[in-house]
Amino acid sequence: MPEFDLDNFKKTWQEQMVQPKYNSTEIEAMLNKSSRNYVKYILWISIAEFLVIFCMNLYYAFIGDDTNSFISILGKLGVKSTTGLENGFSNLYLGMKTISLVLTAFFVVKFFQNYRKINVESNLKKLILQIINFKKTVNLFILANIFLIILFTVILTAFTFMILSQQNIHLNNPTLIGFLVGTIVMMGISVVLIWVYYRLVYGIILKRLGKNLEELQRIDEQQQ
Repeated sequence: MPEFDLDNFKKTWQEQMVQPKYNSTEIEAMLNKSSRNYVKYILWISIAEFLVIFCMNLYYAFIGDDTNSFISILGKLGVKSTTGLENGFSNLYLGMKTISLVLTAFFVVKFFQNYRKINVESNLKKLILQIINFKKTVNLFILANIFLIILFTVILTAFTFMILSQQNIHLNNPTLIGFLVGTIVMMGISVVLIWVYYRLVYGIILKRLGKNLEELQRIDEQQQ
């Protein structure tokens, strides 16, 4: 019986050709499918956000009263609550809610359009471009929501100073500084919370979509 040579056995085993489990066409098909699913997930999330904002607007329009908290803050600054003040703030707040709703609806439509293009696209290069455009749209959506927080804070601050001026109220330095610092801190916290929310909810999906994009770009380079 010949002697068993472990070194020769290892060498022979290493020299054997290992067939890949999937070819590039199959990998491309799987990446395409998963990429479309990730885009669809973001579309569903954005639709859910739109419905939540819409339902909140309906609630506050017919049931809730969301003016008392802001009016009470103005009261601490010495502002007297009047019918004109309440109506003015209600109209301003309605306008801000409408802007937020329209912005979300706009991006829901954009996400849906991007999803349709990606879902039917069979050309690899065009699919890659569609995914890149979709990622840009998502990032723009995140930045737009952060911009809205800053814009609404500026509008409410300007509205506050306008009411103070109308009622001839002059804040002393400690009160004025405290009000401005509190406004900036609240705005900063809101921006951070919005950023964290979108990075957690959208960021995970975008990260996986980015990996798919890199693989698709690698396959495209190999095919050239």
